[in-house]
Amino acid sequence: MAETISTKTRGLTRRAVLAGLAAGLAGPAFAADHPAVTYMRKVGKDMLNAHRQGTVASFKRAIQRHADVRGIADYSLGQYRSKLPSGQKDRYYGGTATFMARYFADQSREYPVAKYTIGEATAGDNKEISVDSKVYLMSGQTYTVVWKLGWKGGGYKVLDVKIMGFSLIYLQRGLFTSFLSKRNGDVGQLVAALNR
Repeated sequence: MAETISTKTRGLTRRAVLAGLAAGLAGPAFAADHPAVTYMRKVGKDMLNAHRQGTVASFKRAIQRHADVRGIADYSLGQYRSKLPSGQKDRYYGGTATFMARYFADQSREYPVAKYTIGEATAGDNKEISVDSKVYLMSGQTYTVVWKLGWKGGGYKVLDVKIMGFSLIYLQRGLFTSFLSKRNGDVGQLVAALNR
């Protein structure tokens, strides 16, 4: 899969992507009783455990527990969404979670985190909540990260992460649709690549 779906992104450094992951490890710095901040504490605990283990499996568990994987995966198909066969949906969703987990596991080994903070939770469009956070790497670099949360199935789920203004799901959509455009929109090939 490394040769067919590149996890390198344009305009976004690997450190910035890891910073987005690591920001989920933050403890609350503001409005500790706000439900979105309380939820981010749970995300933080799981992401910190995954970061410490550094394995694809540990990150995948955290992603499947806290991210709207189906929504992210559907969005990532772009104009090819209607071409996903119903019989391959579960395999595609699982492969998408694995794709994200592989990338985060790779980056976690290169960019150790020193500390994290979570700031305000603010209301956005479509009843979505944005939670500001900041991550501090051992190198001394810092990044501002915004987590977009939505209410799904009776609780919050992570819909997107923005690092320095870059949306991770938007970048992933670019990777997936570029892969598909070179294969006549054959989503089956994408599903196979994600599950290798």
